[in-house]
Amino acid sequence: MTITEREWQHLAADQHADGVTVRRIHPDSAYDMFIAVGHPDKHRMITLRIPSAAADEAVRQLRVLPRTRGLEMQIHRLAATPASELRVVLIDDSLRDVFNPLADDIATAVQSAAGPVEAVLAAVSRFEHWRRMLEKLTDTGLTPEARRGLFGELTILRERLLTALPSADAVAAWTGPAAANQDFQLPLAAIEVKTSSGKEPQKIVIANERELDCQGSPMLILAHLSLDERRGGGGESLNTAVDCARAEVSDAAAVALMDDLLARVGYLRQHRALYDEPRYTVRKQRFWRVTEEFPRITESDLRAGVGDCRYHISTAGLERFLMTPEQVAAAIAGGTHR
Repeated sequence: MTITEREWQHLAADQHADGVTVRRIHPDSAYDMFIAVGHPDKHRMITLRIPSAAADEAVRQLRVLPRTRGLEMQIHRLAATPASELRVVLIDDSLRDVFNPLADDIATAVQSAAGPVEAVLAAVSRFEHWRRMLEKLTDTGLTPEARRGLFGELTILRERLLTALPSADAVAAWTGPAAANQDFQLPLAAIEVKTSSGKEPQKIVIANERELDCQGSPMLILAHLSLDERRGGGGESLNTAVDCARAEVSDAAAVALMDDLLARVGYLRQHRALYDEPRYTVRKQRFWRVTEEFPRITESDLRAGVGDCRYHISTAGLERFLMTPEQVAAAIAGGTHR
């Protein structure tokens, strides 16, 4: 699900002088989960209702609940009941764009938990993931490598997917922010996007053994963007790329999803001033179809106990795997490539 600003506004508009206004999410789940707004402070939160005994056991195992600047976890005892609530509370409104995907991420993790104690532990684990990301960003924002990578993915989204698909389908296919094996996953194709800059773009860095694994997709496409990167002058900033992509998405729900995905990769509104420079120009854009003969390392190639295999691919000698933009467009739109 995608939690929207409108839902929060409806909850905040409740005129309770004190207490919490709630709306259940994932009603088919085995767990009682809610988005909520506290009164009178209007703090947003996601809550998980569980037996108090399970809450006590989870706290015993954890010893202390995590918190970070602007976000905290709490255990709240419900009066006159044997139940408690695990609450993830937004304290700092400058993190609103983070809170929606964080809440969705936690709710998704909770649904697959084996029991109430495990549900709390799963929620804490996902909170810790977001805490680490936020603390890593601090005041410096995304790393130069992450900025280039996001620019590349937005370029493929704008130039390839949004020109071939309804905007809702195009944005939904952007799976890179959710740590999927490939950056885009479509019914008949998956696309892994790589960017490089500098004088030698002939080598492509592959981050792990699953990025170029065709398993589960009828076709895997490796896209490579060679960028010119400089401060000032021509080209697009990361902010411009984000704004242009959002402007091309016509569906309101897809815009909300896109904002969530941007937050998942660490692009936060509070850091926008950091992303007006540098400017990027795409010098060259190439696509290769990854087949069994394509030079790569996959899980099946590794011995037991070996993983997280980072390696380089030279673009020299890949001509026979090249795809034309028209072939890529057909694959994205659901056509065939021969």
